[in-house]
Amino acid sequence: MSDTSTVLVTGGAGFIGSHIVDALLQRGDRPVVVDDLSTGKRSNLDPTVPFYHVDITNARALEDVFVRERPEIVSHHAAQMDVRRSMADPAFDALVNVHGFINLLHLCAKYAVRKVVSASTSAVYPEAEALPLEETHAIRPLSAYGLSKYVGEQYLRFYWDIYGLRFTVFRYGNVYGPRQDPHGEAGVVAIFTEQMLSGVQPTLFGDGKKTRDYIYIDDVVSANLLALDGAGDGEVFNLGWGREIRDCEVFEAVRNALGMLVEPRYAPKRPGEMDRVALDNRKARAGLGWTPGCSFAEGIQRTVAFYKSRKV
Repeated sequence: MSDTSTVLVTGGAGFIGSHIVDALLQRGDRPVVVDDLSTGKRSNLDPTVPFYHVDITNARALEDVFVRERPEIVSHHAAQMDVRRSMADPAFDALVNVHGFINLLHLCAKYAVRKVVSASTSAVYPEAEALPLEETHAIRPLSAYGLSKYVGEQYLRFYWDIYGLRFTVFRYGNVYGPRQDPHGEAGVVAIFTEQMLSGVQPTLFGDGKKTRDYIYIDDVVSANLLALDGAGDGEVFNLGWGREIRDCEVFEAVRNALGMLVEPRYAPKRPGEMDRVALDNRKARAGLGWTPGCSFAEGIQRTVAFYKSRKV
């Protein structure tokens, strides 16, 4: 986008979305935010950003936003993202992640949006046949959440084929950083940090050896900006470091950054969770010109510093 563009950011008051909004503002674009505030917070947003308290499952209210704002590009980060809730209530998960997304895509086609950049997840993959996982790996989600996000990917392809709606999909690893909700199911770095600062003993689910691929928020934002500018049309990209980090390593990194002496407690592994994740990022490097820049050690320091500052 060489000129100023109006970019609709769904879920824009949430963790990832609000950072994308900040980056768009900083470079001179005009972000517009839709968020139902189920997990997002108005305080995450610059007060000058147009904000609509709208649920994407409400097609009429969502269309009112399109009529009023006429977005040229959409960054889609509104989602039901709680794996446990998806397993307990798959109908609600599909209502938001499939039905709500179809509402959005229908309006994008109707109002001639140039491109959609959409957040997906590494949860579309099954247990790995080989690590790091490539985008061509078999898709067999272990959770309703992973399944609904993959269905969304297929709807994007459908709208590209039938309506010419350009898209890029990102399958995120474990994104972490400032503003992540420490009270939700996801976001273990934020959860551990907030619990330790509050004197609560953190819980590791399983034996602590479950692995994830951690990617700092700034690196996720940089990839999104590249896609919003037109790179990666029609493609699906993993966003991660390609490295496994165990739950116990995350716990130890947060504990060390806080300078605390605390031990975890253990609880049974939760259904729908993969044992090992590492995402091959070579396609994103080649197709977007993107490389992650913030190491896990540096990202932990930045994140812990943010939550410590909020306690002062």
